[in-house]
Amino acid sequence: GEPRLRGCIGTLEARRLISGFKDYALTSALRDRRFPPIQAKELPSLQCTVSVLTDYEDAEDYLDWEVGKHGIIIEFTEPETNTKRSATYLPEVPAHEGWTKIEAIDSLVRKAGYNGVITEAVRRRINLTRYQSTLFSMHYSEYLSYVKATRGVVGPVINGINKHAFA
Repeated sequence: GEPRLRGCIGTLEARRLISGFKDYALTSALRDRRFPPIQAKELPSLQCTVSVLTDYEDAEDYLDWEVGKHGIIIEFTEPETNTKRSATYLPEVPAHEGWTKIEAIDSLVRKAGYNGVITEAVRRRINLTRYQSTLFSMHYSEYLSYVKATRGVVGPVINGINKHAFA
């Protein structure tokens, strides 16, 4: 029923789109330590979604963003240890989880590695950058149709070999 995440890797740094897509698709599929590498038998059931991040803005404070509209990056220094921390959520994460702004911020503080008590004073130390994203998704069957239409081959070409041509 519900789609399951099988990899999720990205960057907040500017990248060339085509090479960035290629690099991060492979990294996400094969080297996300939270998941086993994707196997060939899984390909027919996969869908790839890419979030292109845009419109970065410095927020006035940690509440200056909208759930479901903005992705957020938090940066703060731990009060006890002076350790710098940062973390991000894409716009769809707090909305999907049903979180309020405070719940999302507190979750991000934990994601950033802070283990102390999260107080209002800790939240006020946060520098927040908000951004928006556009999602692009393609199911594996759509990808195969695209490859056939544009390259005249059935199935992907990997290292110059079309494995489906020999089937």
